[in-house]
Amino acid sequence: MDDLEQTLDGVGPRLRALRQQRETTLAELSAATGISVSTLSRLESGTRRPTLELLLPLARAHGVTLDELVDAPPTGDPRIHLRPITRHGMTMLPLTRRAGGIQAYKFVIPAGGPATPDPQTHEGYEWLYVLNGRLRVVLGEHDLVLSPGEAAEFDTRVPHWFGAADAEPVEFLSLFGRQGERAHLRARPRATPDRPSGG
Repeated sequence: MDDLEQTLDGVGPRLRALRQQRETTLAELSAATGISVSTLSRLESGTRRPTLELLLPLARAHGVTLDELVDAPPTGDPRIHLRPITRHGMTMLPLTRRAGGIQAYKFVIPAGGPATPDPQTHEGYEWLYVLNGRLRVVLGEHDLVLSPGEAAEFDTRVPHWFGAADAEPVEFLSLFGRQGERAHLRARPRATPDRPSGG
């Protein structure tokens, strides 16, 4: 068994121990996290594989970090100990830890159905890339739905909002330049000249 499998196999017993330490029932934990009782039970018994979408709300509910929840081994590099932040119903996981410049984040919008758009504006420039689910992006007068593998970029001074396009959870990456920095491509594919037809 490799280290990853061993780590994942240990998540269930830790989840059960955390819940029992806090004298919380599965029903109470379900109400706090929005995860069904049956899914929580399968996670604790090890018959359901843990995913980021499930572990983030559980870590919040138990008041522990993801590293503590999965008993990740210490790496000796503090830069990788990034704590999730929850804002406006979304969980944001910082992927960078440097001051200034472009910052990278992973966002998780939980299942629960589309919310009412409330566009905001602020200084900066943002680039989004959808990993899973369908992301609704309201940008000025545009109302778009992005699917996995699709990206969008925009000036954040334009009123914008994003949320789940349907009842499924959404995961996406965001590159954000607070001072309006844009992600620069260093290399673009060259156009291939047409080959002469053989014959």
